[in-house]
Amino acid sequence: MKIQGRRKSSNVEDRRGQGGGGMMGGVGKAGGFGIGTVVIMIIVFLLGGNPLEYVGIGGGGGGAPVQTDTPRSEGGVATSETNADIVQVTLAETETTWNNLFPELYNAQYREPVLVLFDNQVRSACGSAGSATGPFYCPADQKVYIDLSFADQLRQRFGAPGDFALAYVIAHEVGHHVQNQLGYSQQVSQARNRMSEEDANAMSVRLELQADYLAGVWAHYADRNAGILESGDIEEAIGAATAIGDDRLQRESQGYVVPESFTHGTSEQRVRAFTNGYETGDASKGALDKYFSARSL
Repeated sequence: MKIQGRRKSSNVEDRRGQGGGGMMGGVGKAGGFGIGTVVIMIIVFLLGGNPLEYVGIGGGGGGAPVQTDTPRSEGGVATSETNADIVQVTLAETETTWNNLFPELYNAQYREPVLVLFDNQVRSACGSAGSATGPFYCPADQKVYIDLSFADQLRQRFGAPGDFALAYVIAHEVGHHVQNQLGYSQQVSQARNRMSEEDANAMSVRLELQADYLAGVWAHYADRNAGILESGDIEEAIGAATAIGDDRLQRESQGYVVPESFTHGTSEQRVRAFTNGYETGDASKGALDKYFSARSL
């Protein structure tokens, strides 16, 4: 991913080193996995999306840029500050994409989210969360939260390395912000209160697949208009989407899968949603409604 010389978003709060208050309370299970709290929190944060929902806290200029590779430390592992650069450049590119698309497609102005960098723990309008919660979007304050150690977890635990794997995660969380502005998130929250757990999980899957699709749409424009993608970047995003599918995570954690407990979609569904968004670049309401319907499953 070509980030050097690129604009970094100014919508960033760096809370690293500041602490963030109390840790989130323990939970017995999430998404029907029925395993230990620590493992559950690892799985939830690697799933992406809005993990606080599952424990009852929250909703799901300059001149021409220099096009060079992302610097990496020994062994291909990006440094913490390089990871900060990746997420800030990614956020800036999502701002460009959605600021252009909102007036054109939705006759509305895009309200840019804020990205909060933290370590260990953080307070949000959706509650307090620890690093194990992972990247999440809080609709109450319209902010994306990430502890950059997540990039190491994604690479080391689930074998999904690469700068664009991290970019995909940020674009997915921004996708939740887009959903919040377009009203999809509110529809899911209202519907979940009237549904069985299994049906509510299916609604969550639709929302997550739509966010993956929106991440793919962003990648389409980042490639076509901004030219920041390099060879292998899409494969990195696909590798991350594959690694955090519900079926794969359940099989690895408990040896079998429980489809009715899925909350984010299978590896194949997540890859398909992202790839479709990338290949079409179609962010019309019709295309988004498809990924909000049963036909997306």
